[in-house]
Amino acid sequence: MRKAMFWIVAVLPSPAWADEVVIAALGDSLTQGYGLVQEQGFVPQLQAWLLAQGVDATVLNAGVSGDTTAGGLSRVAWTLTPDVDAMIVALGGNDLLRGIDPAVSRANIEGILQAAAQAEVEVLLVGMQAPGNFGPAYKEAFDAIYPELAEAYGVLYQESFFQGLQVEGGDPASVRIYMQPDGIHPNAEGVLRIVDAMGPAVSALAQRAAD
Repeated sequence: MRKAMFWIVAVLPSPAWADEVVIAALGDSLTQGYGLVQEQGFVPQLQAWLLAQGVDATVLNAGVSGDTTAGGLSRVAWTLTPDVDAMIVALGGNDLLRGIDPAVSRANIEGILQAAAQAEVEVLLVGMQAPGNFGPAYKEAFDAIYPELAEAYGVLYQESFFQGLQVEGGDPASVRIYMQPDGIHPNAEGVLRIVDAMGPAVSALAQRAAD
């Protein structure tokens, strides 16, 4: 009888994930899927990537077009419902467009991380880099926000939302084919590349939340 029971246990597949992980993607138009049909947006494509990798996770779209870090902070409390196990934080682009003081952006992102820590929610913080036209001091202060806060709060860190759209052969024009006409938002193929680059970090986030 013992041998029979052992055989039954041995042949049954062992699930990699005991329970489904719920991930909220807190962001702006890049997360929301601006200019794309629903299934081509960041969240649906990320959901499909995770499914293909066997990661038992559901991604919730908490992206709002035009949102700043202040907007993200103002709605993080109701984003972190009891069902949410983990959160992707991808904010800051609209702060740059408005020239917001990096100290203000830092305080807002830190507030988001504090809210996540209080809710015991794992976080993947996605970085953002300032363009050079703001001056070297502004760029240095803004660029430092993300890696420094990620280290301080012990959260996972992805250097850039656009990490999957690296310039090929040093030619910036090579990226244009992955962007919408506005030059700011990725098209469907661009999102696919972004998801391919960010997917492993999101998978690691899901694993952290499941442990």
